[in-house]
Amino acid sequence: MKLIAIDLDGTLLSSNGTISEGNVKAIKSAQEEGHVVAISSGRSLHDTREIMRRADITCPIITGNGAKSYHAEEYIHNLYFSDQVLDSMMDVLIDSGLYFEIYTKDGILVEENGREQLEQEIRDLGEDDPSWAEKVVEIQYQQHGLQYVPQYTDIDFAGKQVYKLFVMSFQKDELDKLRDHIAERTDISITTSGRQKLEIGHPKASKGHALELIADYFSVPLENTVAIGDNFNDLSMFEKAGISIAMGNAEVEVKQRCTYVTGDHDEDGVAEGFRKYILNS
Repeated sequence: MKLIAIDLDGTLLSSNGTISEGNVKAIKSAQEEGHVVAISSGRSLHDTREIMRRADITCPIITGNGAKSYHAEEYIHNLYFSDQVLDSMMDVLIDSGLYFEIYTKDGILVEENGREQLEQEIRDLGEDDPSWAEKVVEIQYQQHGLQYVPQYTDIDFAGKQVYKLFVMSFQKDELDKLRDHIAERTDISITTSGRQKLEIGHPKASKGHALELIADYFSVPLENTVAIGDNFNDLSMFEKAGISIAMGNAEVEVKQRCTYVTGDHDEDGVAEGFRKYILNS
């Protein structure tokens, strides 16, 4: 029996945000062979569960870049910020002036003027064809479980179990400045799933750590685990897994640190990886 952990964006999801029939069939074939398939995403639990429901896939879920793992209506593990760390990070992010989202146990909080802020940044790029940037924003706002609020400073976060702070900006210098400012902190973890993104979580939160926990939960040795992904936040599980598979559309650095490379996410690359490297048939 293998444990197969699959990323969503740029991996299992096609560019249109859906899971292809070929990929669904590959997952169900693996499950029929007795393997455990898990989704491992930076997305929220609410969002991931809805994506799985629409694709008619039932499986364990790792969300928030490893902050949570969830199976059979219960948490396998659940990491979130302490009140002190959250207060400190909120001050830092508000001072930065950058767009950010707050992942809570009840959904994702987004300020009402957030999209306008991102659209202004896109206009400031001054590009002849900004469609790539507009697509990045559109994908972000297609998430399930978004909750719009006037401003974050009005929110009482007591009991909300905030497990991820997601920053997005097309101002590379400002995003780099923020990363440098918080890089030495030991009370948070920092990763990214894209060049315009910065994702901040509990210091023990990573897809690699979550892979270890869920493998232990299902009594699967780490050498029998497989990780499939495309971006920098997948590297921690690549380092832990017995086999790592990068998508054809993956970042160059990710391809350089995997066992195998499969096809593009828009060409059933996950299914191809299953056929070549995982399934018996």
